[in-house]
Amino acid sequence: MEAAARVIARRGVRGLRVEELAAEAGVSTALIYYHFKDRAGILRRTLEFINDRAGSYTTERGPDAAPLEPRQELEQTLLLELQDDDAVRENSTAWGELRASAIFEPHLREDLARATLVWVQEIADLLGRVHPMATAASLAIAAERLTALVEGLSMRWLSGILPLEHARELMRDAIDAELERLARR
Repeated sequence: MEAAARVIARRGVRGLRVEELAAEAGVSTALIYYHFKDRAGILRRTLEFINDRAGSYTTERGPDAAPLEPRQELEQTLLLELQDDDAVRENSTAWGELRASAIFEPHLREDLARATLVWVQEIADLLGRVHPMATAASLAIAAERLTALVEGLSMRWLSGILPLEHARELMRDAIDAELERLARR
């Protein structure tokens, strides 16, 4: 799965060739087809892998780490999507490639929509822990805005349009704005 994420990040979904994936993973093409059946299976499992890996680097904490306040946890979860780390760069790039390819490959849309919904729900839950009296609808809308923003900032940062620290500053400002909006409701 790491090899698939690397190849997609480097070549895009349209440039994904099973032969190149097999070479990157150090296995035969027959083994790739045995495990994934077809290209759609490769893409589906790669998306799951990317989501799982993002979950690990945005939520895992050391066993001795003090618990975070809800606001801190929200900020950390979103800002860790914007960090100068090879796995984060690869994940964000591959996610962007998968999202862009769904325009032309409708079979990806359902999986991407489901993965995005889970992410939005996780952020809405964190927002709800900061503002427990906010309505479910307002939490979902705020989470939708924040997750869309982090995706856009990530793409701008990765393409060299936006410095990383500025992207992180913009994300912090957006978190503040969403929390203020929720407090007023």
